[in-house]
Amino acid sequence: MTKTIRSSGHEALREALIAARKAAGLTQADLAIRLGCHQSFVARVESGQRRIDVVELIVLARAIEKDSMELLSVVEGATELGHQI
Repeated sequence: MTKTIRSSGHEALREALIAARKAAGLTQADLAIRLGCHQSFVARVESGQRRIDVVELIVLARAIEKDSMELLSVVEGATELGHQI
């Protein structure tokens, strides 16, 4: 079984989320307030220590006012064709 936590697709998503948050002019603390969670959650997601599911991705995208499909496209483009679960 291939792990996804450090896969190229996961790294691309992590980088895209960080870039989108910064482009929105938000700190991790600002984003945490919008999400109703602790800043440490945002830090764990952005550092790659925590994966997010599809629903969480949509909520994150809305909080930073980014199209979730655009973020998914980044992941799709970075995920190797032979990647298995």
